Amino acid sequence: MGFKTADMPPVDPAQFESMPFMERMRMLATHWAEYGFGSPKSNHMLYIYKLAVYVFGGIAVVGLTTPGLGGFGEFGSWWGEPIVYEKLVVWTVLFEITGWASSSGPLAFKFTPFTGGYRYFSRRNTLRLPPWPGKVPFTAGDHRTAVDTTIYFAILATLGALLIGPGVLTDALPGSEAGLLPQWLLLTYVGLIIVMGLRDRVVFLAARSEQYVAVLFFFGVLSNHVDMVLAAKIAMVSIWVGAGVSKFGHHFTNVVPPMMSNTPWLTPLRFKRALYRDFPNDLRPSKVSWAFAHVGGTVVELVLPFVLLFSTNSTITWLAIAGMIFFHVFITSTFPLAVPLEWNVFFMFATAWIFGGFPAQDGYGVGDISSPWLLVAIVAVFVAFPILGNLRPDLVSFLPSMRQYAGNWASATWAFRGDEAEDKLNKHLVKYNPNQVDQLSGAFGKEIAEIFMQKAMAWRTMHSQGRGLMSLMMRHLDRLENYRIREGEFVCTTLVGWQFGDAHLHNEQTIRAVQQRCAFEPGECIVVWVESQPIHRATQEYKVIDAALGVVERGHWKVADAVNEQPWLPNGPIPHTVTWRNPGYTPAGEHPHPVVRASVSA
Repeated sequence: MGFKTADMPPVDPAQFESMPFMERMRMLATHWAEYGFGSPKSNHMLYIYKLAVYVFGGIAVVGLTTPGLGGFGEFGSWWGEPIVYEKLVVWTVLFEITGWASSSGPLAFKFTPFTGGYRYFSRRNTLRLPPWPGKVPFTAGDHRTAVDTTIYFAILATLGALLIGPGVLTDALPGSEAGLLPQWLLLTYVGLIIVMGLRDRVVFLAARSEQYVAVLFFFGVLSNHVDMVLAAKIAMVSIWVGAGVSKFGHHFTNVVPPMMSNTPWLTPLRFKRALYRDFPNDLRPSKVSWAFAHVGGTVVELVLPFVLLFSTNSTITWLAIAGMIFFHVFITSTFPLAVPLEWNVFFMFATAWIFGGFPAQDGYGVGDISSPWLLVAIVAVFVAFPILGNLRPDLVSFLPSMRQYAGNWASATWAFRGDEAEDKLNKHLVKYNPNQVDQLSGAFGKEIAEIFMQKAMAWRTMHSQGRGLMSLMMRHLDRLENYRIREGEFVCTTLVGWQFGDAHLHNEQTIRAVQQRCAFEPGECIVVWVESQPIHRATQEYKVIDAALGVVERGHWKVADAVNEQPWLPNGPIPHTVTWRNPGYTPAGEHPHPVVRASVSA
């Protein structure tokens, strides 16, 4: 991989599409195992520059707008001031909700322009996805209106006011000259983002509300800064532990090899090959990958957070702080897809600031909370959604379920019968990111663009869901080669302006909205979709959606069957059980037609 040049798979671009589709998947998955996505390292430098803006911009804003801290010349006096934490939460939320943080740039498949976010959220007639359309008053509809843009701008104004305004001296923090952020303004933001979320869950999730809303709420309602700090501690512990629990099972082990293969500074091919059982013949995870996943991942997230929460020994606390900071440094250094880098950097800061600046032995232990009932309430708020989301993942996004990067995701794959079908998304939808293939084609030409688009599909097949999804495609398409098969997250990000790996954002609700605008013919746009695995079941529920017909089939497959197969499915589709099928519908793959290569231009 060069600094300015991509690392291309070993194929003549002009001959690439003459290969059978699953042979392409094998070649691209094998190439990913050694070189990752293969993008130039200059793409990664863009994120380093952006992180520098985030870090130094946040420090500058806090120092310039909070007179009680004493300015940059009294930097040591910032230690132990909760308002520094509050303002950096607000700064992070502002970075996220405008689209400059996660789901931005080339590693989130946004090339031109670099962001979606505010381009969609501030403009009418872009797609809007209410979580319960019609069931909550004033939320019906699937497009953004002046009401939505007004709420969005009100949110930005509230965040701006919190960010640049000075602290308010309060009895909740006696003796501090810096004070705390105005509680009424914090609650104003909480109220606005909840209203926004009822009208459009995309904006709510893009603000990373599962990370920050409850913390800002408790800072807005509590009257004791010890209680506030403990709420922040419990929030962080619940996020880590929820993520650790989510790594139980088969899925997460499959996440680690392709993630580490894509890490720009891990260049030794011998090490990358060791992440797989028998490269290039068997690309299932090796014991090395298992150790990285469950010793370096699961154990760390389940043990160190409780040490931080309960330790009254300064040395042990700081060792745990160092361990968690290193954990987030490593994640950041891998540049994971969807690139939630700012969140990881914020957690590095918050780990030291909250657990080091307000240690348990100095009166900030769990037992120092003002009321045991308050402790119960705080814990209940932070564990309710992870519990519900693991038991009923169909009801909760994987973000509030705390399953980030667990590999256990709702996922989808889209298939368009020919270039003209895919191009309908550009022609008939109000959106500000063209289809990725068009973004790439402008820079590299159509042939190179198509290789990278299909490499994203190969990446998906390296995960458990991808093998199940491709198995469904084999049954429901007449020939894979007749279609443009696309990773669902990359379709999603151009439709709604943001994505983070949650296929709930491009389920049948979104597909209906797209169909109303694009009018696909039956068989022209097929989406195979799978829900996350519930923690107490060994299967995943899937559905097949024809954009013109709606859901045409439901069923499930065993997770063990998916994880035990190779990405290129050499033994054919994995077994799956059909539980319902639309009367009169027959999967096209059960009655294959001759290949029609003219429908997909080379």
